[in-house]
Amino acid sequence: MIKKRIIPCLDVKDGRVVKGVQFKGLRDIGNPIDLALYYNDAGADELVFLDISRTEEGHDLMLEVIEETANQLFIPLTIGGGIQTLDDITQLLHHGADKVSLNSSALKNPELIRQASEKFGRQCICIAIDSYYDENRHDYFCTTHGGKKLTDVRVYDWVQQVEHLGAGELLVTSMRHDGMKQGFDIEHLSEIKSLVNIPIIASGGGGNAQHFVELFRKTDVSAGLAASILHDKETSVDQIKETLRQGGIPVR
Repeated sequence: MIKKRIIPCLDVKDGRVVKGVQFKGLRDIGNPIDLALYYNDAGADELVFLDISRTEEGHDLMLEVIEETANQLFIPLTIGGGIQTLDDITQLLHHGADKVSLNSSALKNPELIRQASEKFGRQCICIAIDSYYDENRHDYFCTTHGGKKLTDVRVYDWVQQVEHLGAGELLVTSMRHDGMKQGFDIEHLSEIKSLVNIPIIASGGGGNAQHFVELFRKTDVSAGLAASILHDKETSVDQIKETLRQGGIPVR
């Protein structure tokens, strides 16, 4: 059985780590480099670094911060936020990213996924999906620009398309669960997993270590993402992993 991964996520806006609830009400958490090093030493398997201000407002990639962070990490680093071109990806990989996360740009230009996977390898290309449940249409749809713009692209169609185009991994955030700490969107994640054969990182709703046990028992996702419960030290990566071990779930 493949060992499950626990991945802290740093949402960065204007050079600071922030966290909200359902993508709103952002509050300051701290310095991204300090937090990255803290999680590196705390037993995290990987780190996701999302520059949410870049997608919304557009500005230069935070290459200096990324390089300084990557130089001190011993774990893989995934960078996302406002990546538009193959040249953006090249710069990020040259400055220390191990993988890149594409969202808005991939929805705008799906061919970017194919081009990127052919140039850099599938293992470098993660597709992030901010999944919004539309009560009127009784279905999940992709959003862009940090969850602010709703598209007509069905999540269940999109995950199959991006796998076909060459994505190596999915990062799925269920927006109605994000920051709520009530548990992951198990049914939604299970449905996505039944449609694709690439690893899935589950995001949105992890409120305690037991939620991760439930996630891995009830779905075949590869990793669980956490932000606020780790930033606020309500639990730790080690505590989550120990609870998983006690529950018979293999972790790194």
